[in-house]
Amino acid sequence: MTIAIGSDMDATILKVAVEELQKRGHEVLPFGRLLTAEAPWPKVGMEVAEAVVRGHADQGIVFCWTGTGVSMAANKVKGARAALCWDAPTAAGARQWNDANILAMSLRYTSEEMLKEILNAWFSNAPSTEEEDQACIRYLKEMDA
Repeated sequence: MTIAIGSDMDATILKVAVEELQKRGHEVLPFGRLLTAEAPWPKVGMEVAEAVVRGHADQGIVFCWTGTGVSMAANKVKGARAALCWDAPTAAGARQWNDANILAMSLRYTSEEMLKEILNAWFSNAPSTEEEDQACIRYLKEMDA
């Protein structure tokens, strides 16, 4: 699976995330500070989201200090469903009930241990097949039209 990943800041947890994705067999498509010194959070969020929506990446991961800004920017792109996740249960729910295609995390609060738990939850869950959940996702997609 190809994962677009970006951040507006260079941080140890960003490097750990890239290494962890590669260890799991994912191809990493870098954005933001992984490529350049100038990486405003709105640009990073939108570039990662565009890569996902256009099919250049299967899913995306974005980071900023709190995770809020990049998630807001990513969600401006039609077809992006970015979820700010602070823990594994939130990540699992975002994938199951929201069919989230972009994981947003905080550089400040995400420890290496929590990162691994969040990634485990994210990648081990798929969108729900329950009709009620599917109806909600369809509703979101209709709003993108």
